Amino acid sequence: MNHFIAIDHIGIAVTDLDEAVAFYTNTFGVTDWEHIDLPERAMRVAVAHYGDSAIELIAPTSVDAAFAKYLAEKGPGMHHIAYRVADIEASLSDLKAQGLRLIDDVARPGLHGTLVAFVHPKATMGTLIELVQHQ
Repeated sequence: MNHFIAIDHIGIAVTDLDEAVAFYTNTFGVTDWEHIDLPERAMRVAVAHYGDSAIELIAPTSVDAAFAKYLAEKGPGMHHIAYRVADIEASLSDLKAQGLRLIDDVARPGLHGTLVAFVHPKATMGTLIELVQHQ
């Protein structure tokens, strides 16, 4: 079963969101950033869309952020790649049946009204994969 429709976004972990936005703006000419505060997830996000894909800069606001340990150990850089899927529950069910280790057994709310779920990097040759279903 082919799960992926397209690359939805690339998630990049950063320590300072404003500094990262300024770097992407000044160096690569990336503009039109959408800033999103997610206090319930202890993070701030800046998103820039390119056609059907996006860059997602993510910065923790405390050590309680899910990726704060990753950032402390590995430093800033690519955190995950997100693939768009048509039916996230069917994709999760199929991946689970194949024996893949999932971080999320069921989809949860994501940005912009999406449903998201993560597949553990130990199950995907070292890359954290996010599945995204647009509503």
